[in-house]
Amino acid sequence: MTLNLCVLTPNRSVWNSEVNGIILPTNNGQIGVLPNHAPTATAVDIGILRIRLNDQWLTMALMGGFARIGNNAITILVNEAERGSDIDPQEAQKPLEIAEANLRKA
Repeated sequence: MTLNLCVLTPNRSVWNSEVNGIILPTNNGQIGVLPNHAPTATAVDIGILRIRLNDQWLTMALMGGFARIGNNAITILVNEAERGSDIDPQEAQKPLEIAEANLRKA
């Protein structure tokens, strides 16, 4: 059995396909969602969405929003999302260094 996962930002659809399950970062901690999960609505925290697709785990960075779970469908509405496979570690390093420098100054 599978779930339909749809991840949307204001500008685009980041994901829309069947998955085996997810681990979702919420404001109250992480929740696991499998088929036939109880209907739920929750705030989504900034963090990593883990997606189980067949026998592998995929990741997606989420930048806060809301999620609705019910009828074997998950709709996640977030400010921004990026698939883990699309993130270039070298490109992400520079903003991290700038943020760390600003934190030390504060």
